[in-house]
Amino acid sequence: MGRRMSRRRPRGMLGWLWRLLVLLLLWLLGVAAWIIWVGDRDQAAPADAIIVLGAAAYDAKPSPVFEERIRHGLDLYRQGYAPKLIFTGGFGGAGARFSEAQVARRYALKQDVPARDILIESRSRTTRQNLIEAKRLMEAHGMHRVILVSDPLHMARALRLSDELGIDALASSTPSTRFRSFHTSWRFLAQEIYFFHRDLFVRGA
Repeated sequence: MGRRMSRRRPRGMLGWLWRLLVLLLLWLLGVAAWIIWVGDRDQAAPADAIIVLGAAAYDAKPSPVFEERIRHGLDLYRQGYAPKLIFTGGFGGAGARFSEAQVARRYALKQDVPARDILIESRSRTTRQNLIEAKRLMEAHGMHRVILVSDPLHMARALRLSDELGIDALASSTPSTRFRSFHTSWRFLAQEIYFFHRDLFVRGA
């Protein structure tokens, strides 16, 4: 009798482990599907400003990813969705001549956007900091509703952080993305899945 019970326990535990593994896989697939779904929506509507979230810049030139964000922000501005652009992002390194926001501002000015319609902040280094600094600019200029511009796979986190910070934000992801290969897209999605779970347990990160 004792031998039979000892044989059944490992099999029973293995069964439970498989069930947990399947549930975990389904959960991760659900989170991934939600991130993709949020990124595919375009909520662009009249707002007070368009916030372009920062990304890497190479001296005075935006990275391909950042350029996509800037261009989409300019498209929304030209279509009349908002009268102001807010570019975010600090200095990428100790030797950087320009902050990400300054690079974006220079890009917009070359596209004939009036300087009076551009606001920047050059202190932030993370998405949360981008939004905190952008909110300060919003409050200083009496702005209430904004359109967020970022990459599709980044948008779910950006919206979640905006809600946490009390920012009334609409999502408008870049229609094209530089994360085109399966390898880079998968890595970026995996990163966002990680941040989703980190933010569940670590507030203010």
